[in-house]
Amino acid sequence: MVQVSYRSRYIKALKVGEIEAKWSANGQRILRYSIDFWQTELGLHKQVSAPEIYLLEIKVRELLDRWDRLADEQYRKSQLAASKEACDAMTAEAGAKLLAVSKILDWTLSRNDRVDWENLKDRSSYTGPMSFHVPKPSRKSIGEPIFFGPHISFWDVIFGRRARKLEQARALYEADKEDWKRKTEEAIALHNAKVDEWRQAKEQYEADCKRKRDEFMAAQDAGNSKIDQLAQDVQAGEPRAVIEHASLVLDASDYGGLFEKSYELDYQPAPAKLLQIEYELPSLDKMPTLKSVKFTPSTGEVKETHLSDREQKASFDSACYQICLRTLHELFEADEHGNLETILFNGFSTSVNRATGKDTRSCIMSVLVTKAEFEQIDLGRVDPKACFKSLKGVSASSLAALAPIAPVMEMNKQDKRFIDSKEVIASLDTATNIAAMDWGDFEHLIRELFEKEFASRGGEVKITQASSDGGVDAVAFDPDPITGGKIVIQAKRYTKTVGVSAVRDLYGTVQHEGASRGILISTADYGPDAHQFASGKPISLFSGSHLLHLLQKHGYNAKIDLQAARKELNLRNS
Repeated sequence: MVQVSYRSRYIKALKVGEIEAKWSANGQRILRYSIDFWQTELGLHKQVSAPEIYLLEIKVRELLDRWDRLADEQYRKSQLAASKEACDAMTAEAGAKLLAVSKILDWTLSRNDRVDWENLKDRSSYTGPMSFHVPKPSRKSIGEPIFFGPHISFWDVIFGRRARKLEQARALYEADKEDWKRKTEEAIALHNAKVDEWRQAKEQYEADCKRKRDEFMAAQDAGNSKIDQLAQDVQAGEPRAVIEHASLVLDASDYGGLFEKSYELDYQPAPAKLLQIEYELPSLDKMPTLKSVKFTPSTGEVKETHLSDREQKASFDSACYQICLRTLHELFEADEHGNLETILFNGFSTSVNRATGKDTRSCIMSVLVTKAEFEQIDLGRVDPKACFKSLKGVSASSLAALAPIAPVMEMNKQDKRFIDSKEVIASLDTATNIAAMDWGDFEHLIRELFEKEFASRGGEVKITQASSDGGVDAVAFDPDPITGGKIVIQAKRYTKTVGVSAVRDLYGTVQHEGASRGILISTADYGPDAHQFASGKPISLFSGSHLLHLLQKHGYNAKIDLQAARKELNLRNS
């Protein structure tokens, strides 16, 4: 069973999903691994994905380190009392955040952005137990009986009873001695059995410890070897490795919790050597605006002073231009093997459309830069906006207006998430337990089923792979002009009641994808909180019984036995 190691100082606040693997259409290789993390105290959720487990662990470590720093900061804030000292501290903190926004570009100029391959390797020592702490069984010996002669009185001698008393005492002693021998032999046999059992347990324990240590060392060596291989592939300019290298560079870029980084990458190898980036810029509404906090002792009132609207817009514009230049600098500086000649940066922002009340995502800045051109710039002395414009970057006069622009070049957006279909539904029969199916086959089953459902109106259903699928397992395109549109489908082969988090995640995905509806399909039932959240939203919840009914509608029969599925899946993963 594939596992990912992770550490967090706030482990009680950490919720971790199961590691998932997306297979190729022919089922012969794994395309990508992914795992979900939730920080419940901070209300954060992130899906981390990578084509290899060792890369996944690197990204997980970076994510949890960043979240731990944010949690430290939140915990510190919660301890501040509403007093002058606390307000002074909050004022200093607010000033530091505003200063950090103005120094976004400076951060990268003082460091080497190249990937330190050796630092990525796991050099930790095995910390598992190696000694058997159960004490060896001991045996308490039973004292041998001692012969005590009988009391012989004067009259015993006179009347001849002495010999009889001696004989009776000797007989009792011999009986006690035989009983002692029997009990001693039984105790020795029982002790020897316990010692043998203890010795076997000790040998088994030590063998297990050695096996686990060997497995740890083997996995560590394999992971480190893959890092070496990735470094070689980057040097050779292998496209997939170039993308992963760029991802490592950007993931290592620390914005101090100002915003959560998100981006998509694509790469066109020689002769273009073009890296394309779609970067999610921070939200205008979530930029720091607090300038100072004043405490009035007489009233106990705490008064906050914020940036003016004009200052907020100027701060947002400055941050976005700096992020763009910083990203370009990091990637060009880290490119020590000449894989990048040109970078396309398209910056996107998501905002609320005041007319519809819905989230709208649009490109607000775009620039295409060559390495030779960019290396001529002294970033430590430029005005970020003027520099962006000198590179023939395209944007509105104010980025804070969130005015959509036509990018310099469209990133190749033919949805790479879609993979070839696989026929599964024809193999179903009454003995098939859908809840115990291979998860990949389950997703293909859902695609086939909904393809049949939409076939009458000319619809199409496509299944996605794990690579940046954004929480989408399948996408349906319904051409119906009234009820149709893009429909996001998530298939969950669950064996336990589905909670509200899965429904909430789907709703977020529907909004992010600009879909008209979302469908969540599970082999299990939904909790009341899940139904309550879905009420009034463009979300349909399909339980196991709904799924069986839809299968029967199209002429297929199967079963859902959650208890049997749990047992089978546990055996399969053990």
